[in-house]
Amino acid sequence: MAEDDLSQLRIDKSRPAFRSRGGKRRTVYVVAAAVIALLIVLAAAGVFSPAVRVDAVSVQQFYPSQSFTLLNASGYVVPQRKAAVASKVTARLEELFVEEGSKVKKDQVLARLENADLGAALRQAEANLSVARSSVDQARAELYDARLNFEREERLLAKEFTTRSVHDAAEARYKKAKAAVAGAESSVRASEAAVREARVSLEYTYIRAPFDAVVLTKNADIGDIVTPIGAAATAKAAVVTLADMSSLKVEADVSESNLERLKVGQPCQIELDAVPDTRFDGSVHMIVPTADRTKATVMVKVNFSRLDNRILPEMSAKVAFLSREVGSDEKRPRTAVNGKAVVGRKGGKYLFVVKDGRAVMTAVTTGEVFGDMVELKSGAASGDRAVLNPPERLKDGSRVKIAGQ
Repeated sequence: MAEDDLSQLRIDKSRPAFRSRGGKRRTVYVVAAAVIALLIVLAAAGVFSPAVRVDAVSVQQFYPSQSFTLLNASGYVVPQRKAAVASKVTARLEELFVEEGSKVKKDQVLARLENADLGAALRQAEANLSVARSSVDQARAELYDARLNFEREERLLAKEFTTRSVHDAAEARYKKAKAAVAGAESSVRASEAAVREARVSLEYTYIRAPFDAVVLTKNADIGDIVTPIGAAATAKAAVVTLADMSSLKVEADVSESNLERLKVGQPCQIELDAVPDTRFDGSVHMIVPTADRTKATVMVKVNFSRLDNRILPEMSAKVAFLSREVGSDEKRPRTAVNGKAVVGRKGGKYLFVVKDGRAVMTAVTTGEVFGDMVELKSGAASGDRAVLNPPERLKDGSRVKIAGQ
């Protein structure tokens, strides 16, 4: 029965209670040994060592001219010849022959305004001129006949074959014919002036380029009312804006205190934000003889030695004013770093490049020295961060913390 089965249950006190205690101890020893080994490896790797506090500099693209730059200034590319081309008459814009970026020649027609009425006025003036010229021909014919009659009457009067009254009438007719010719010729001149005036008025409806240029902006569209006054809210004063691209210069603001370092003709290098991989040679064209009292600066205009299609008006620019001309072998950018970041160890030259919070000892090959910068021919790339003045205790793989971060 169930009660009999339960009564047979007993605890055997003759067997040891912790039979597997020795096996558990061995497991604890193995785990402890593994943890100690891991700690030793981490310690050797510097995990528990405090990070070395260091200063860092960047490996960068360096132009040799930077080592003999006297002064830097910023400014903008500005065309010295620029025009907002407008009309001298008020009319509706009927045709536009250019758009932004179009290259135009001097006197090229850019647009045409509505001019049917002016064309009709010109044709009327030309017709009046034709009538006036016909009147001159008629008056000259009358003068010719009057002169012949007068000369005949003079000969007859000399022989007393005619009367004085007939002679006087012929003379009066001759003088009247001469006056009629003079009046007709004056009428022709007046008609010619009217034709010229009508042609000029008609020409005002053709908007032409004042010089060789490039269209920068289109200010009006077909159908707009163009007026030189621009009194109406919807009227346009200018049709297009042009710039002479051969007149581009950099206008930079230079502090008054630095003017003594500059002179006309001084060599410069120009860097455009839009073309960061190229430096353009230039020279000081003009130091504008007036100062901006609000900024305590003076405008300096800088020429480009050679213009490039990538140079556009209103681009921002940085100008480096140099102490001498740039040599032909100094125009190429170099990869360089501050010379205090290069150290000599193990018979070679090294940089401690900062990567993921550690200093990686990197062998480099150096080249020319430009002031405090050293050219790097191999081993590092532009943009790398290197430890400046690395201490002796800094090792390959040491943890570092950059000052100021």
